[in-house]
Amino acid sequence: MADVKRLEPVSTVSLCIIAYNEQACMDSLLHEVRAQDYPHELMEIILVDGLSTDGTKEKMLEFQQKNEGAFRRVVVADNEKRVLPCGWNVVLKNAMADVILRVDAHSSIPVDFVSKNMACLNRGEAVCGGRRPNIIDEDTPFKRTLLMAETSMFGSSVAPYRRKQEELYVKSLFHGAYRRTVFEEVGGYNENLWRTEDNEMNYRIRAAGYRLCYEPEIISYQHTRNGLGKMLKQKYKNGYWIGLTVGVCPQCFSLYHFVPLAFVCAILVTALLAVLGHPLLMALMWSLYGILAVAMACKAIIETRRFHISNLLLPLLFLLLHLSYGAGTLVGLVKLPFWLRKHSGGRSPEVEEIKTAMKKNHGGFQ
Repeated sequence: MADVKRLEPVSTVSLCIIAYNEQACMDSLLHEVRAQDYPHELMEIILVDGLSTDGTKEKMLEFQQKNEGAFRRVVVADNEKRVLPCGWNVVLKNAMADVILRVDAHSSIPVDFVSKNMACLNRGEAVCGGRRPNIIDEDTPFKRTLLMAETSMFGSSVAPYRRKQEELYVKSLFHGAYRRTVFEEVGGYNENLWRTEDNEMNYRIRAAGYRLCYEPEIISYQHTRNGLGKMLKQKYKNGYWIGLTVGVCPQCFSLYHFVPLAFVCAILVTALLAVLGHPLLMALMWSLYGILAVAMACKAIIETRRFHISNLLLPLLFLLLHLSYGAGTLVGLVKLPFWLRKHSGGRSPEVEEIKTAMKKNHGGFQ
């Protein structure tokens, strides 16, 4: 497949990582960056720290010092506003290469990660990305169960980057590789969207006439949250920001993003009807949900071919994930009018400012 716009070959790449208090992940991830099989003289590494309070920035500076001359450039910058979209705008202001390649700090990349992305772009694509399996840091029975809940279609989502095995054009990507000309045209990230900046950016990219190519041969890994509390907090915040972003860019979401919200609303409505003397719908809803949760738990266990007593918690884990996400979306929608008023309708002036910065740096590699 090739993008609908005429695109020139690309050779240089900015591999970019943003981190906040990720000291535990830095050594392994930066080792994987150093091990990339793409020519290092064509790579610049941009590391952005969000004012970490642990040793994250020290790890970045150590990598910079040790790899001076090993890459085209190694840049360590500060994200004084601390949130992700602001950090990505810091990246865009510093990047000089043909391609901006995003890597999450809580991830792992194989040695051919950069080269496969660059090969895909040089087939005529403007934006590409690949599969993103989840992995765990510590192999314990309960963490394997959390991983099963996270990777199940019932527990997470049907986003193609989680499981599709064929090449296709999609609405969103994980660890995307973007030609810099894309950002020169559409601008930077909306700094008001702390967790949904990718959804909104990908929508603007598609609206500008570009396509997002999902290439299953490209693979990277995301570390599953280390505990149930952290996982539920993550789901709640994801849902919360979807609720807020509806007021800025409702087109950047699919229906499946709102299924947990519909579930939470159904719980509230059927509970109210039960209080008023009509319990049938509530009983029917919970019966159907219970059957589906048990069936999906059995499917997950069969697929892993590895059973532990903690796997029996999967139906409950599914419920907690759905409730966290749905409740977050509901709270976000309730707060939406106040949030829009505070943030001038959700608009971010940095979106346009990045275009100027990107064009100024264009051709920075000579």
